[in-house]
Amino acid sequence: MKHAAIGRGPRSGRPDGRRWPAEVSLEELALLADTAGARVVGQTVQRLDSQHPATYIGKGKVEEVASQRLELGYTTVIFDDELTPSQQRNLEKALDVKVLDRTALILDIFAQHARTREGRLQVELAQHEYILPRLRGQWSHLERLEGRIGTRGPGETQLETDRRLIRDKISSLKRQIEQVRKQRALHRRQRARQGVPVLSLVGYTNAGKSTLMRALSGADVLVEDRLFATLDPVTRRIRLPSGATALLTDTVGFIQKLPTQLVAAFRATLEELEEAALLLHVVDITHPNAEEQARTVEETLVELGLADRPRVLALNKVDLLEEEGSGKGEEGWRTALPAWARGGVPVSAAKGWGLGELLREAERALAAER
Repeated sequence: MKHAAIGRGPRSGRPDGRRWPAEVSLEELALLADTAGARVVGQTVQRLDSQHPATYIGKGKVEEVASQRLELGYTTVIFDDELTPSQQRNLEKALDVKVLDRTALILDIFAQHARTREGRLQVELAQHEYILPRLRGQWSHLERLEGRIGTRGPGETQLETDRRLIRDKISSLKRQIEQVRKQRALHRRQRARQGVPVLSLVGYTNAGKSTLMRALSGADVLVEDRLFATLDPVTRRIRLPSGATALLTDTVGFIQKLPTQLVAAFRATLEELEEAALLLHVVDITHPNAEEQARTVEETLVELGLADRPRVLALNKVDLLEEEGSGKGEEGWRTALPAWARGGVPVSAAKGWGLGELLREAERALAAER
């Protein structure tokens, strides 16, 4: 099992300027590391007005982290934001261990969890696009030989060869994914001709979407208390309270600072959301950062061009709030709900609470949209 020290630099927010609390973002990074199979042995935070162009964090912080290597025994340092290729190389040289950023960590998790051919194609594309600008560091050992007789050029020649091979691979993967997109588009057109509405589950990773999918449809889908347990979309037929049928789709979860490579690579999967007549936004209402998670999902939907899609808010895991409520069973949910969530439908996918009301609310939203 890998040991990992977690480093977090100056940025922890979104383009709109709002920030996640540093400690919350760091806790999430530790969960990501655990999901990837690492054991976290230390964490550190540095607050800076701007990142250091060469090492992301300041020189003093680099020396501090390096000095803790023997004491903590770490073999990897993970940063909570994406590093530039030069920053990663400089940090690995200074710390003399493997350095990863949040993007590489998430890519590793996706590679572990992709089950279908489509999922593997999309992850492989994202990995190659991430690696391409970082290739130069792989040939630094040859650059040190530059100028000696018989060594001029080979390093750069090999580098260009590798770049060409990766670009060719990227082109091949994009062609294969384009075929997947065409197949998906064909299936969507067939569904549209049948007139069956599509409901898509969206939400922050580990909000309980797959558990809700199983509860509503009886689908035999993977349910696991891990981040990004579901990567490959699953679609099942469900019965609405009126007796009408609908299709329910479970998709990949969202996360703050979602790597741009993943958004682009998973476009074929996320296109399923574009065909949805209704989005069921699932929130883990017991999470201490539930409001920020819900806002992150809403902002991601805006980025995907889905801001105008009707949706119903499903407040999941309310059974865990019962002890904080009035002690009157399901009625106790509402007294423990925060103000921003009062318009949502309280449910417990694990216990089957509130599912009928959720489907009734979904059907009312579908009728209003029509």
